Amino acid sequence: FYPADERNLRRALKDCFLGPLGPGSIPSPGSEGCMVAALSPHAGIMASGMGAAHVYEAILRDGLPDVYILIGPKHRHRGRDVSLCDQPFLTPLGVCPLHEGILRDLSRDHGVDNAAHAEEHCLEMQVIFLQFIDPQARIVPILMGDQSLESAEKLAESVRLACKGQRALVIASGDMSHYVPKWKAQEDDAAVIDRMLALDVPGIYETIYSRDISACGYGPTVAAILSTRPSRAKLLKQMDSGDVFDSREVVGYASVAFYR
Repeated sequence: FYPADERNLRRALKDCFLGPLGPGSIPSPGSEGCMVAALSPHAGIMASGMGAAHVYEAILRDGLPDVYILIGPKHRHRGRDVSLCDQPFLTPLGVCPLHEGILRDLSRDHGVDNAAHAEEHCLEMQVIFLQFIDPQARIVPILMGDQSLESAEKLAESVRLACKGQRALVIASGDMSHYVPKWKAQEDDAAVIDRMLALDVPGIYETIYSRDISACGYGPTVAAILSTRPSRAKLLKQMDSGDVFDSREVVGYASVAFYR
């Protein structure tokens, strides 16, 4: 998913920013503090890294929060429907610590299952970008097995209450259509993104289910919207793996920012 040594990883991350945003455009942190949530892709850095860079560039421009709540889908490990991790993440960029207070509050409603996180890539791909833009980043890692509306609502309420009094940014980790022709990925993903931009939670589920779209992070995205209650959303980037690799079938990626 990404280079295993610090030097090459930093170079790869820098290239992600310089590619879509232009040379020298990695900004200094701003101070607006209006961004409350985001959707960021989680494929390998060569495939979706440029898309993810749009999210983290937007975070920098808005201003760094106190804590990042990372919510992603389970790809490999079953078990608890919602699983917290109570161990810090280690990447080639160093240790990314946890926010112990919020983690403790969330654990009253949701269980800790470190095994579910051990082989999962979706949050780890967000952590390396966070470490690149915010060396002081603290995280709360959450995986969803059940992505139903009921599960997202329950998790969102827990996150909202646990983050009260903190400036928290909720990052949903998710990819869009999987292994479909490029035209279909563009059309189906655009339909879901349209509902995200309208902050239409029922519409997100209806579009996913009615079109049978193989997106893997819609539950985390809904949980992010419901927990932060944004007033508007902005599409930062829509792309797919076919923009990078020559392939008949592609995986779609969307980068979306949500603002208070």
